[in-house]
This record gives sequence, structure tokens and C-alpha cells, in this order.
Amino acid sequence: MTHPFHVLAGQQLDILFAKRRGGALVFVCASGTDGSVTLPQEWTDRGPVPAADRLAIEGLCAARALVDALMSRGAGEDGGRS
Repeated sequence: MTHPFHVLAGQQLDILFAKRRGGALVFVCASGTDGSVTLPQEWTDRGPVPAADRLAIEGLCAARALVDALMSRGAGEDGGRS
């Protein structure tokens, strides 16, 4: 587990099997007494290197685009006041 902010960060888990969920690859892993846990590929050493910062520029840009889209949808309904 390489995701820096996950409770299992740094632990090595056995992969039981891999599957596609919503077009993305995920791994179902053995998680000791907790049974199993499903992890996106990006949260493992088989995905891209995770960003060192929680607020990576890509995530901030995506969040800004989402806020802008939501604001533009709501502006016509009540004059932009929420």
C-alpha cells in the first residue's frame, strides 16, 4: 500500500485477484483479520508514484473546475445566491 494517507500505508498485502471497476483496475487484497480490502491500482506499488502532497495541482484544478461548473448551474436558479 503506497497511498500516503491510508491507514494501511506502508503495509504489504497479498493480492487475491484483480478486476475492473468503472474502467479502472482494482486489486482485492487479503487484509489479515479484516478479511479483504479493494484498492485502486494507483494506491499500490503497481500504479504511478503517488504525489507527496495531499493537494496536488491536478486535484486542485479538477476541484476548481467542479466548483465552477456547479456555480454556473446554480447561477440561473436563484440569481447566484445559495
